Amino acid sequence: MRAWARKLGQDLEAPVAARRFGSGWFAGFFALLLALLGLSLVVSLRWSGLFGTPELEAVRDWPGLRGFVHLVLLAAYGLALLSLMLRPRKVLGATALLVALAATLLGGANVQPRALHDWGIFFGVDFFAINMIVTGLMFAPLERIFPHRADQRLFRQEWREDLFYYLVSSMMVQLITFLAMAPSTLVMARTGGLADFRSMVAAQPWALQFLEAMLLTDLAQYWFHRAFHRVPFLWGFHAVHHSAKRMDWLAGARMHFIEIIALRGITSLPLLTIGFAPSVLQAYVGFVYVYSSLVHANVSGNFDWLGRFLVTPRFHHWHHAIEPEAVDKNFAIHFPWLDRLFGTHLLPPGQWPSGYGVPEEVPQGYRAQALYPFRRKQPARGD
Repeated sequence: MRAWARKLGQDLEAPVAARRFGSGWFAGFFALLLALLGLSLVVSLRWSGLFGTPELEAVRDWPGLRGFVHLVLLAAYGLALLSLMLRPRKVLGATALLVALAATLLGGANVQPRALHDWGIFFGVDFFAINMIVTGLMFAPLERIFPHRADQRLFRQEWREDLFYYLVSSMMVQLITFLAMAPSTLVMARTGGLADFRSMVAAQPWALQFLEAMLLTDLAQYWFHRAFHRVPFLWGFHAVHHSAKRMDWLAGARMHFIEIIALRGITSLPLLTIGFAPSVLQAYVGFVYVYSSLVHANVSGNFDWLGRFLVTPRFHHWHHAIEPEAVDKNFAIHFPWLDRLFGTHLLPPGQWPSGYGVPEEVPQGYRAQALYPFRRKQPARGD
């Protein structure tokens, strides 16, 4: 199994010359992508109580979903066979074929729900699949068409670690949400007298509520982010995020589990305790996932006019820069004027960082990075 996984990784990371159009690489890649999507949807339909996200129940109940699953699996089969015919190395097409076959054996488009003990626990396989496909199909082509670093490949170094981070944060959404909502629950229980104020907030126009949610969460995140840079122990967690030496849409997923919980907790306070409409909260959460992928993406363009009002990729790339002048700069998530207001703004005209990362040695691999803040002995702090 390890040998197969190693060969699959090597095939995905094949040189550009071996991935040219007509080589079967693109057919194998998209076959694997569609097969994984199909398998994830089949699993979430078969065991929805365990692998389905409650907020996506409407998607699972959509009448056209099973037809969509059928088309996805048919496309995966067809592309996998095409890859097997065209490509000398068969591991990519064969893996896609096996994954699609597994989805079919589990029921395929005609899968029937299976009853499980209701333990009140779920793992968001459907959330991971939909989120990954939507953001991937949105930003991966942009990085190929308008790249800032043209020599950076889709499967760059450490892509496996970042994909695993994406998987964990998506599938553990229930646990993360439960732990993160604790501060909000405590505040709500002790501020019952603010019911009239919350009703007034909820009565505002939807667009105004959304803008206010962005502003309040960004203000909270600015100081949260700044603390994780300035406090040595907290920096050990945040250094994991900054350890990425290549920036792309997937790099934003690299966050220590403890930092995710803390960040969700601090941002849930204004969202859940002030009285915003539930649809505003749901829209903001979806917006943040897309926006985070955007500001980390390997896309070109300075967008200087827009960058005066909103965080752009170049602004956030400077936050990850290895240049000494970039240390502890650009903490805002949405509004760069917060950094100008608090004296932490850096955006050299027309310039991009020469590289990314941290001066300290952060280990590779999810397990080693999860333990790193607790084993880290040097109080060194970098960007």
